[in-house]
Amino acid sequence: MKIAIASGKGGTGKTTIATNLALMLVDAGKTVQLLDCDVEEPNCHIFLKPVIESSKTQTVPLPTVIKEKCTGCEICADVCEYNAIVVIKGEVLIFPELCHSCGACMLFCPEDAIVEKEREVGIIESGTSNGIQFIHGLLNIGELMSPAVIRGVKDSASDSDIIILDSPPGTSCPVIEAVKDADFVLLVTEPTPFGLNDLELAVGMARELKLPSAVAVNRSDVGTDDVKRYCERENIPIVLEMPDDRRVAEAYSRGDMIVRAIPEYREVFTTCWSHIIELENDIASRVAYYEGAAEK
Repeated sequence: MKIAIASGKGGTGKTTIATNLALMLVDAGKTVQLLDCDVEEPNCHIFLKPVIESSKTQTVPLPTVIKEKCTGCEICADVCEYNAIVVIKGEVLIFPELCHSCGACMLFCPEDAIVEKEREVGIIESGTSNGIQFIHGLLNIGELMSPAVIRGVKDSASDSDIIILDSPPGTSCPVIEAVKDADFVLLVTEPTPFGLNDLELAVGMARELKLPSAVAVNRSDVGTDDVKRYCERENIPIVLEMPDDRRVAEAYSRGDMIVRAIPEYREVFTTCWSHIIELENDIASRVAYYEGAAEK
């Protein structure tokens, strides 16, 4: 099962839930991989403290012009949807930071004057921690192509019982890349006006992608009840609630795992996972029922 931990905004406790859920599942005898897909600012390693065993560069294809063949016809610039190519006085200029490596310029060039060369945009590191197979990506400073590094992280995963993806915050392209093929999305929020606003955006994203989802409320005993009322109206299950516990904040500040530092919280994450499995099984049963009815 592949589960993505996502949030409409940063600072909701997404990484805390992803890492502690992974450790709880390993302790329960599952084989678990944790993929830190927040490649612009990965921080799961701060808590898991993995032993890094391998590292590789992540590249993207970048168009390069063969000047001897180029006639300056400007077709490459016309087909580029991202304005990464301009032609000035017959000279083709390519802006690597804007290029999305779609290949259109190379495909449509009538002179076959464009070839692709690999350009490094980040690195992928893999290792282990407390029985967890750990993979994260680090986007090079100044680069914009985080989806490419996220794909590299996901492509590096292997078979296991459970794959947990710690997604970037928000609802933009990097988040879509991280969650789009997940079996389930756990949306982490907090009971504040900002938390509710961004939860609504995240719910809209999950529904647009047709991904089953549930909500985890961090610092659930502060703020207002607006998040709970919203989830009730929208029929979205809340599968985890964590109170505003000073002990949790202290463990977090030390980089300690909550399920180890405060053993009573192990039951909180165990119950959360049980709810997720129940929801996933219920969805699978309904899909099978309707597919069977359609065949008849």
